[in-house]
Amino acid sequence: MTPVPTPIEKCMSTVLFVAAPKETIADAARRMKLHSIRHMPVVDGGRVVGILSDRDVAVVEALKSLDTSRILVEDAMTSDPYVVDPLDSLARVANTMAERKIGSAVVARNGQLMGLFTTTDALRVLCVVLAAANATLPPEVEAEL
Repeated sequence: MTPVPTPIEKCMSTVLFVAAPKETIADAARRMKLHSIRHMPVVDGGRVVGILSDRDVAVVEALKSLDTSRILVEDAMTSDPYVVDPLDSLARVANTMAERKIGSAVVARNGQLMGLFTTTDALRVLCVVLAAANATLPPEVEAEL
């Protein structure tokens, strides 16, 4: 019997905080720092339109000539985030994130935000897998480390 791939919805974080495109970077950054968030989906009218990362915020904050209370999220966000369906496999999503060197995947169905899968979520899954395997790695994996 072939195992069924784990859907990303089983491993994602439920998104509690989102930004609006017309919100200021200062306001979004304040919430991100307050709640220790590194990636915040940007939602407009209930639809995902981008993602704001702590790196995006840092770039704007580093430009001393810019006033973060006047710069909008839509001006700093990534407008084409990696969006996946909740039934996409964990393995495919994690592999794509690694290949593209990105820290998050927005989980959405028909543009409606359902969650976020980040590198932190991936590390939580890794901990579960290692614990189940008694932290013993297969020799071929061990050889690559």
